[in-house]
Amino acid sequence: MKNVFFSVSVLIVLLLLGSCSKDSTQNKLPPAAKNEALSVEKALEDHVKTAEKKQPSDFVPKGFVIFDKTEGDLNNDGRNDYVLIIKGTDKDKIINDEYRGKLDRNRRGIIILFKTEDGSYEKILENKSCFSSENEDGGVYYAPEMDVSIDKNNLYVNYRHGRYGYWTYTFKYRNSDFQLIGYDSSENRGPIVQSETSINFLTGKKQFKDNINKDSEDSDEVFQETWSAIDNKKPVLLSEINDFDRLDF
Repeated sequence: MKNVFFSVSVLIVLLLLGSCSKDSTQNKLPPAAKNEALSVEKALEDHVKTAEKKQPSDFVPKGFVIFDKTEGDLNNDGRNDYVLIIKGTDKDKIINDEYRGKLDRNRRGIIILFKTEDGSYEKILENKSCFSSENEDGGVYYAPEMDVSIDKNNLYVNYRHGRYGYWTYTFKYRNSDFQLIGYDSSENRGPIVQSETSINFLTGKKQFKDNINKDSEDSDEVFQETWSAIDNKKPVLLSEINDFDRLDF
């Protein structure tokens, strides 16, 4: 207890005397006390820097802009949290396409902020480049549209590809990260659903529904349902996803 009071006293002296006298005071301290005082001071400085970030936009790193944002309660504390989709601004990633003109191919990322009791925000997760740009080559169709949404404390990453269908990743806040707990997709051909897939990563079960009437001239969909097990030993964490386009289940 004596060492704690001593370290706090030293810290107060250092803050009051300024940088010059601070160096002089620290040089007179025993090595252990000097290291402890520096550690406490660094923790205080980090806390002050974080406390200064009051608005979600304050957390956008240099070289990025906000591409999209949404808010909702992600940790079930009754406060609206923020999800920012950020986008790089590297000029080298802006290209001239022969048919589509100037395209910004900078990748996009995600920042998740929890709202605290005092109304400020705390950064929980940052992944700067897990999403491709909105201007990728969509083949015979345009590139899929991506957005995020929040519902019942879950985070949803949604992809929509017009008449070709959609797919959605469901994340839940667990162990200081966001874990992938669900995946749902629909593969379409115009208005006709070709197949549907639903995966529960918590139970390790995968449901596949195949439209066995997909080649018929009428539009009546007849699904054949099959279940299988997936390898869910290693959780998929949002902070560790390098590229959503490369996820495969």
